[in-house]
Amino acid sequence: MTRPIVYALLAAALFGASTPFAKLLLGDVSPWLLAGLLYLGSGIGLGGYRVVRDGQWKPSGLTPGEWPWLAGAIVFGGVLGPLALMFGLSRTPGAAASLLLNLEAVLTAVLAWCVFREATDRRVVLGMVAIVIGGLLLSWSSSAGHDAGSLPGPLAIVLACLCWAIDNNLTRQVSAADAVFIASVKGAVAGGVNVALAVMLGADWPSAELVGATLLVGLLGYGVSLVMFVLALRGLGTARTGAYFSTAPFIGAALSLVMLDEVAGPGFWWATGFMAIGVWLHLSERHEHVHTHEATAHRHMHVHDAHHQHAHEPETPPGEPHEHWHRHEPVTHKHPHFPDIHHRHSH
Repeated sequence: MTRPIVYALLAAALFGASTPFAKLLLGDVSPWLLAGLLYLGSGIGLGGYRVVRDGQWKPSGLTPGEWPWLAGAIVFGGVLGPLALMFGLSRTPGAAASLLLNLEAVLTAVLAWCVFREATDRRVVLGMVAIVIGGLLLSWSSSAGHDAGSLPGPLAIVLACLCWAIDNNLTRQVSAADAVFIASVKGAVAGGVNVALAVMLGADWPSAELVGATLLVGLLGYGVSLVMFVLALRGLGTARTGAYFSTAPFIGAALSLVMLDEVAGPGFWWATGFMAIGVWLHLSERHEHVHTHEATAHRHMHVHDAHHQHAHEPETPPGEPHEHWHRHEPVTHKHPHFPDIHHRHSH
């Protein structure tokens, strides 16, 4: 389980660091255009990396039934989510915005449990409650002493969290596919749409230096972060990956206090405490019981562990980990696990 956790924490670190950098860029770029350029940076960079890595443009490997899941993830996570975030960042202090983004983990888990029927337990639920309390405290402290005009900023960030929560659950359905392909396509499509709409609405095009900086922030904070997130989804499931990813706002908040010279009030620190408790509860969760794997067949990168005991065809790539189409026979056993691509069973 160590590797998926590392992937999730790397995704959190990269995305969390992108928030204060994006706020710095907002002074010279319209929110809509900035959202497009951030994702376009991830699409161009990861698309180029994939071609270099494979020596050519390879097919996605997605089945016809998986494309609608990816399309929905692109719309919610690549178009609507970044736009709502950029609007919110322009009206919310950077540190408060960073911590408020912790609500993404809560909304992700609620959708995973209620809509996609992912397994949970009391410890994870208590962690989510702590994060919600922290988010409410943060929203109250950020709006206290301001007129009603300050509320659209935090509300827009909550809307961005909802969009990304939907995106996370949809992306889980295709997480066994090439993570670089998923992230590059999402970036290219979402970035292209947002940039085109921003230009059509009269957004001023920034300098070449600013465009380059925005593309780089997007490549690291949105593109590479999303690749790490998809790899974590593959091993942890949606709600648990969201829990680890909820450490991102703490990184963003710390950088905002340093980079943007912002002042943190008492409400900020109370919110930080509740959110830290929630994250700790998630990190210390253990899930183990007797479970049965149904027969299935799919393709993804793997090693020959307890869940991968199969014969190989002559054309199977040598060495491990490797990737090829393989079949799982029914098996019943007990071990610690999360709702990864091999553990989507009822409880």
